[in-house]
Amino acid sequence: MKILVTGFDPFGDDKINPAIEAVKRLPDEIEGAQIVKVEIPTIFGKCAEVTHAAILREKPDYVLNIGQAGGRFGLTPERVAINFDDGRIKDNAGYQPLGTPVHEDGQNAYFTQLPVKTMAKAIRAVGLPSSVSTTAGTYVCNHIMYQVQYMIDKEFHELKAGFMHIPFLPEQVTNRPNTPSLSLEDDVKGITAAIGAIVKQDGKKDIESVEGHVA
Repeated sequence: MKILVTGFDPFGDDKINPAIEAVKRLPDEIEGAQIVKVEIPTIFGKCAEVTHAAILREKPDYVLNIGQAGGRFGLTPERVAINFDDGRIKDNAGYQPLGTPVHEDGQNAYFTQLPVKTMAKAIRAVGLPSSVSTTAGTYVCNHIMYQVQYMIDKEFHELKAGFMHIPFLPEQVTNRPNTPSLSLEDDVKGITAAIGAIVKQDGKKDIESVEGHVA
């Protein structure tokens, strides 16, 4: 099994992005699956082009996109992506879409093929906060999740994919009072646990609830 994991570069006023920093530090193999790590730009459209090229090159079984969600305190696998770009700030190319569809011929929304509840439970099992999210936002994170689902719909029919948000790093919140953060070491630990859950749950239905006993 091969899993393509992407992480965004820094954007906005931040000089670091925990997404790519954590992705770069992932093991090359998790639970027997080969992990391919790719940096993608925080740019509408371009991030999808880079990911599409990586899918063609690597032919992965799964794609997991990782992005930063400042203000969240846990790692949050995303359940759904919407066909809506609405940038609160400009991307790294200076583009700021306002209320535009990602694809005119795409579905209003696409649900992930990943076992998001299993992933959240696995992250909790290693001592880190996690919950399933039903909003990936309307910035580049939702954009890339939607774009990969659109690729699955139109081209890569056997591919399974999804997105997970991670919090700020501690150094990003020194001037952001009362804002949660998570260490880079814990980011790597949590993402590794989530990927392990993807591998173990391959071919099976997701669990019904994140709560309850963790084996």
